[in-house]
Amino acid sequence: MDQNQETTLFGFGIDTASRAHLAEAAKWARFLAIVGFVVCGLIVIIGIFAGSFLSMMSGAYSDEYRGSTALASGMGAFMAVLYIAMAILFFFPYLFLFRFANHMKSALNTNDQHTLNNSFQNLKIMFRYVGILTIVLLSFYALVILMIIVTAASGNYQ
Repeated sequence: MDQNQETTLFGFGIDTASRAHLAEAAKWARFLAIVGFVVCGLIVIIGIFAGSFLSMMSGAYSDEYRGSTALASGMGAFMAVLYIAMAILFFFPYLFLFRFANHMKSALNTNDQHTLNNSFQNLKIMFRYVGILTIVLLSFYALVILMIIVTAASGNYQ
């Protein structure tokens, strides 16, 4: 199929300018996804080292502070799990963004409608995931702020 010929998509045409915009969007999406994968990997590594470091520090100070070694060891494990959980939460949007980029590039090269649909489906899933994650985080922040206000109003600071 000729590059200058319009392809009809749900009554809309994908002309040369639209094709160029989608190709550039796919390149940037691929770049951002790869950077996101690297950041997720770094978060996992930092979580593992932070947990190990806190556990090691609790062992180093076990003679001086007898009651806090179990707390520090538990805090190290909690930090490692927290960082790894954050990396897993952030991994999936980047995965769907990466799939969008790969499918879009393939769809534009082969003029395959099914691959184009898969590309947009992955983009939709990525936006839905990020939207739900945003709603959950905003709800959590609102709950924390409400708890702070109630605690401050009650005057119990102990």
